[in-house]
Amino acid sequence: QVQLIESGGGLVQAGGSLRLSCAASERTFNNYLMGWFRQAPGKEREFVAVITLGVPNTYYSDSVKGRFTISRDSAKNTVYLQMNSLKPEDTAVYYCAAHLYAGVVHTTAEEYDSWGQGTQVTVSS
Repeated sequence: QVQLIESGGGLVQAGGSLRLSCAASERTFNNYLMGWFRQAPGKEREFVAVITLGVPNTYYSDSVKGRFTISRDSAKNTVYLQMNSLKPEDTAVYYCAAHLYAGVVHTTAEEYDSWGQGTQVTVSS
């Protein structure tokens, strides 16, 4: 499994921006599909974004499309989530996740093998 450490969460006003980072311990980082998920109080963990390998493709949930951008820096073994135009409903604990890529893009939490500890994002109205 890959060790993942998220950072960058915090408190921001609606309309503001945050950038989350997820540093991976695995030197074969480039073999992993990387995703971001979030979980609000009383709700199930939900898919936010995923990025593939190589010349990466990216996929987003409808709720964040056009506002969030996922990217990866292979030299730093790090994946990012740039969050713009934040809304109060974006408030959640955000988790980074990794899955050893085998050609399929996964958007369900159950498919991911490794998880970070989570970072809190709070958006005030």
